[in-house]
Amino acid sequence: MQLNSDELRARLEPLFRENFENFGELGAAVSVWQHGQPVLDLHGGFRDAGREKPWTEDTIVLIWSATKALGSACLLHVLQEHEINLERRVAEFWPEFAQAGKDQITLAQLLSHQAGLAALDRHVDIRDYPAVIDALEEQKPNWQPGEGHGYHARTFGFLIDELVRRIAGATISEYWRKTFAEPLGLDIWIGLPEFENHRVATMYAAKVGKAPEPQQFYRDLVTPGTLARRAFNSPSGLNAVSDMNEPENRARSFVSFGGIASAKSLGKFYSILASGGAPFFVQRTFRWMTTTWTDGMDRIFKIPTAYSAGFMKEASGSAKKIFAGSTTAFGHPGAGGSHAFADPENKISFVYVINQMEQSVLLNLKSLRLVEAVYA
Repeated sequence: MQLNSDELRARLEPLFRENFENFGELGAAVSVWQHGQPVLDLHGGFRDAGREKPWTEDTIVLIWSATKALGSACLLHVLQEHEINLERRVAEFWPEFAQAGKDQITLAQLLSHQAGLAALDRHVDIRDYPAVIDALEEQKPNWQPGEGHGYHARTFGFLIDELVRRIAGATISEYWRKTFAEPLGLDIWIGLPEFENHRVATMYAAKVGKAPEPQQFYRDLVTPGTLARRAFNSPSGLNAVSDMNEPENRARSFVSFGGIASAKSLGKFYSILASGGAPFFVQRTFRWMTTTWTDGMDRIFKIPTAYSAGFMKEASGSAKKIFAGSTTAFGHPGAGGSHAFADPENKISFVYVINQMEQSVLLNLKSLRLVEAVYA
């Protein structure tokens, strides 16, 4: 499959405009690459609800959980550099992790959301990194590790960040800048410097509408004591979307949900992965990204999901095809409607970012219709 820039623009641009006219988009950008080169970049709308600040080519925006993929890439690179296999146990590199029956959890299980550490029993603030790590060390798994998977909404970033610190002696934020962002000139930050705040689009919470899907997950999310509610509230704090519009919170390196990026830079990074990962990743590491480690009913989302080593994959039992049905594609969506993935089979990368969120798990119509148009 070979994309033609003019043909792709003719298919995508009308749909992109319709997202604003008919589907309530405020500001957004899309970036499509193939064979390591940009094929199409579109942006439109506004960075603010007052519609006074246009979304421009250099606008950057919070990408929420799409940050997890960037953090995972850092950990995989660290493991590659230190010749560490995914079948090794987490506790070999983080001895305190072995408490409460976690001594046999492997790196592969942790990266693919099988570790059973989606929710904490102890109340700790998400801004207190040492306290969160201490709580994770003491935490008994929410289920038997390796027996199914469940989305680690908030804890995932802390788990992989601590491993990078233990093995490489650097935070993921530092490792990301040194290894990927600076060499590639990527406008992607995990911990935004104060001087970059003037370019950031303001995030807006989803508007109340019809009952969102999947209904069971959203019921669990508002029901005290459920695993889903605990997973999305531990560590606690910064639960309001508006919290992440504060410069002091943007500056914190929240690996689970704090990345801020331009669509084009995120597309460029994924284009490297779509082309096999060289020169940053060897073939074995690239296979960790593309290989599905777990596939089935998600204990948190209550819908089928699938994961490779730190990335989402197409789930075999899902009616919603987040990667156009490709079995080789991998990536990660972000809360509210953003999406980013690499398709190695066709050497394509796709990114869509937004600032007006919608209530939806994984992807919504605004992004999916663009993905489908790329492959039309």
